[in-house]
Amino acid sequence: MSIKKSEEVLAEVHRNCLYALESISDILPETDDTELKEELLRQHEEYERISSQAALLARERSIELKNPSPIKKAMMWSGIKMNTMKDDSRAHIAEMMVQGTVMGVTALRASLGEMSEAGADEEIKKLAEELLKTEEKFEKKWKELIA
Repeated sequence: MSIKKSEEVLAEVHRNCLYALESISDILPETDDTELKEELLRQHEEYERISSQAALLARERSIELKNPSPIKKAMMWSGIKMNTMKDDSRAHIAEMMVQGTVMGVTALRASLGEMSEAGADEEIKKLAEELLKTEEKFEKKWKELIA
């Protein structure tokens, strides 16, 4: 197992937030469900807040964060459009969000588990842990909306 540096963990936080923001932006126009839209907007705000903190930490530490490629964005967009075309129900959209959130949680847990304790940047670690808790909370909320 390789040891991850704080910079790599920060990059994972940034990437995770950008994927979530992109997915939410792609799903919002596909639903007319008011409660679902409110939850999506609330979560979008939270991801924006954490993403801004990641960008600030990166700037303070002279770390370059990369954005997802246009191809990756297009693949995400088309996957969401195809999925919602088949079924735009609250349960199906919530299920799609659970899948995305679980991928984010898994990536964050792996990054945090592989993070080097020697010389670890505590602010980056704290932000990654905050995002992990936030995503776990979102996962629980989406699972409630499936039922």
